[in-house]
Amino acid sequence: MQSMPDASPAKWHLAHVTWFFERFILEEFVKGYQRFNEQYDFLFNSYYYSVGQMHARPRRGMLTRPTLADVVAYRSHVDNAVLELLSKRADEPEVQSRVTLGLNHEQQHQELLLTDIKHVFSCNPMLPAVNAELAIPGSGAPASYSFVDGPSGIQQVGATGTGFHFDNETPRHDALLHEHRIGKRLVTNNEYREFIDEGGYADSNLWLSDGWAKIAAGGWNRPLYWSEDLESEFTLGGLRSIDKHAPVGHVSYYEADAFARWAGARLPTEFEWELAAAEQEIDGNLLESGFWQPAAASDSSQLFGDVWEWTLSSYLPYPGFVPLEGSLGEYNGKFMCNQMTVRGGSCVSAVDHIRASYRSFFYPDARWQFLGFRLAKDGLG
Repeated sequence: MQSMPDASPAKWHLAHVTWFFERFILEEFVKGYQRFNEQYDFLFNSYYYSVGQMHARPRRGMLTRPTLADVVAYRSHVDNAVLELLSKRADEPEVQSRVTLGLNHEQQHQELLLTDIKHVFSCNPMLPAVNAELAIPGSGAPASYSFVDGPSGIQQVGATGTGFHFDNETPRHDALLHEHRIGKRLVTNNEYREFIDEGGYADSNLWLSDGWAKIAAGGWNRPLYWSEDLESEFTLGGLRSIDKHAPVGHVSYYEADAFARWAGARLPTEFEWELAAAEQEIDGNLLESGFWQPAAASDSSQLFGDVWEWTLSSYLPYPGFVPLEGSLGEYNGKFMCNQMTVRGGSCVSAVDHIRASYRSFFYPDARWQFLGFRLAKDGLG
């Protein structure tokens, strides 16, 4: 199933990550490697135009063939070939680097798999649960919203070079931050409900022009998965009563920006967020579900693994950014236009992706991902 152009069918995700290993690892390092199926190179390429054309993204749901069984066989074939390669050349830095990228790429698609399935299930009038046994921790009432002073002046940002990181996290560089305060936690469902009740969606003065046009065209008047009566929301565990103390999620950049303006604040820049996060030690636990459960932080909290956080920053290359060599240079660099940077990872992000420098990006009208926000203000308290 494909419920919208931005969401891909589960079978396609499985085939695509398999294609990635075949195209960028096996064909690169195994002499004389024969593709499992020549047609798959067209069907399961995502956006790497430098290696060929691809099936149109909005029509991935039309791919009734190959069957799931065919895709699983493809997966098994490629897995075995990669394992054989590693048995012979695992100590070669180029092989290690490429396989590590492939694994991290697959983890990103595991996250997309859950968000895409959630959207598919939300389109079913029965509102079925992805996992009816999924336990969602309850949230206690948070303290009133407050701010903490953030670092200012010239600060170092970006990946430190220890461990894996994506190319868009580099190079580490100087950034100038003005005096500011950043919210000590995320905005909650209850606080967002107040914005709705006070006519936030009806006041054009709060909205960017594109955002006002978007909510008018889409009839938006609440977060994506909230019911019309604002009492329940669709979750991976099915329809649940809204936890008023939990972070609000599935809102667009436009909605986050409008709320911030209504609250007399703004969204933080990505570097304000990163420096707040860098001060926090990532100290969390995995739930039985495999999702991230962040520990309470002593200062700016909820920085990791609840929702991706919208920032005020456009998704742009860092000074001196150099894309990966060859076709993999299309991985991140080509998207550095017309999108907004998000930080922090979500409850369905891979745990080892959670780090202060990790950055992702979405168009400002995106809502199907776990997307929330915190506030910031100019000046010191």
